Amino acid sequence: MYDETEKRNLRDKSGVEAELTIVEPPSVDVVSQEPKADAASRTPELEYVPDGGREAWTVVFGTTMALFASAGMINAYGTFQDYYESTLLPSSSSSSISLIGSLQVFFLYFVGTLTGRVFDAYGTKYLIPAGSFLCVFSLMMVSLCQKDQAYQVFLSQGVLFGIGIALLFNPSVAVLGHWFRRRRAFVIGLTTGGSATGGVVFPIILEQLIPRVGFGWAVRIIAFILMACLIVACLTIRTRLPLSGNLTFRTAIDLGGFKDPRYTLATIGSVLLFYGFFIPYFYIQIYANFRGVPPHIANYLLAILNAMNVPSRILPGLLADKVGPLKVYIPAASLCSILILGLWLPSRNAGSIIAFAALYGLFSGAFVSLLATYIATISPREQYGARLGSVYMLIAVATLVGTPTGGAILKQTDEQHFNRLIIFCGVICTAGTIILAMAGMADATSLRRRWRTLRDANV
Repeated sequence: MYDETEKRNLRDKSGVEAELTIVEPPSVDVVSQEPKADAASRTPELEYVPDGGREAWTVVFGTTMALFASAGMINAYGTFQDYYESTLLPSSSSSSISLIGSLQVFFLYFVGTLTGRVFDAYGTKYLIPAGSFLCVFSLMMVSLCQKDQAYQVFLSQGVLFGIGIALLFNPSVAVLGHWFRRRRAFVIGLTTGGSATGGVVFPIILEQLIPRVGFGWAVRIIAFILMACLIVACLTIRTRLPLSGNLTFRTAIDLGGFKDPRYTLATIGSVLLFYGFFIPYFYIQIYANFRGVPPHIANYLLAILNAMNVPSRILPGLLADKVGPLKVYIPAASLCSILILGLWLPSRNAGSIIAFAALYGLFSGAFVSLLATYIATISPREQYGARLGSVYMLIAVATLVGTPTGGAILKQTDEQHFNRLIIFCGVICTAGTIILAMAGMADATSLRRRWRTLRDANV
C-alpha cells in the first residue's frame, strides 16, 4: 500500500510525453477511521492531450490546407460576382448572382450542424475525402458553365460546392480538439486564418489568369490547386480519441438555450450581424469599379480585405481567452458598423475605399470565431454542440438571404442605390451590435447574481 502519488512518464507515437497519475488512498482515513477503499477506486486515470508534437502539428497543417481550399473560396466569391455580372451572366440580376455565393455560406452553417454528428460517430474517415471530391468536381463543372445559363452555376458552385465545403469545414476544425487543449484557441485561429489566406490568393490568381487563359481554364487551375491541398488534408487529418460509432441527429440542435436571455440576445445580435457581414465582401469590387478606381487597384480590393482578415482571426481569440469573448466581440462589431457608415458610405476615391477594405477586413474576422467561443462560456459542456448548432441554423438563414437582399437593393449601379445598400448594411450591423451589448449587460447581471449567491453561501 502506498501513501504517495506515483508519476510515470508515458510516450505516445506523436513523440510528446503524457503524464499518468496513479493515486492510491491510505489504508485508514485519519479522520473518519473508515476502512480502505475498494480496489476499483484505485483505477488509474489517464487524461492525455498532446498539445504539440509532430503528429499534432501535422494535423494543424492539414486543417489549414483544408480551410484554405474550401472556406478560402467563399472569401474569394466577390471576384466571381464581378465576373458573372459583367461577362458570364449579364442577363441575371445582382441579387440572383449573389445568391450563388450566399448558398455556399448557408450550406457551410446548415449542413455543418449535421456533419458534427457524423464526425462524433465516424471522425474524418468519410467526411474529408467526400468533401474534397465534391469541391474539386464542382469547380470542374463551373469551368464548363455556359454564358447566361445561371442554373448551371447555381447547381455547381452554389449547391454542390457549398455541400463540399460543409463536409470539410466543421470536421477539420473539430479534430483540433483531439490534439490540443491549452493551445486550442491559438491553433483554431491559426487554421481559420488559412481560409482568409485563400481569400487573398484565389482572387489574385483569377484576376491574372482570366485575361490570359479564359475563365474556364482559370477555374480548372484553381480546381487543381484545391486538389493538391485537399490530398494533403486527406493524408494528414486524423482523429485521436475514441469515436462513438453511433449516428443520431436527435441531439443536433437544442432549443433549451433560448431560456437564457444571454443566449437569446447573443443569437439575435449575431444573426443581424451575419445578415450584413458578407455584403462588403461581395460588393466592394463592384463599388470600386463604379467609383472609377483603376482596375489594377479595384481587382485587388478583395485580396486586401482578406489579407487583413488573417490577424483578426488569430489575435482576437488570444485576447478573448484573457478578457472574455464578448469584450472583444462587441468592440469589433461596433468598429465594423462605424466603418460601414462612417468610411464606406462617404468614400469617393481609391484611398478611402482601400482604407475601408483594409480596416473592415481587420475587424470583421473576429465575428467568425468569437460567437462560438461565447456560446461555449454560457452553455453546459454536454449541450454546447447542440446549442451552437441551433445558433448556426439561424445564421445559415441570415447568410442565405443577406447578400441577395443587398443585391435586390442594388437594382442599378448608381449613386442612389449604392447609398441605400451601404446604409442598409450599416444599420443592420449597428442593430446587431446594440443587441450584443444587451447580451453583455445580461451576462454582467448574471455574474453579479452568482457572486452574491456565493458570498451569501460563504456567510
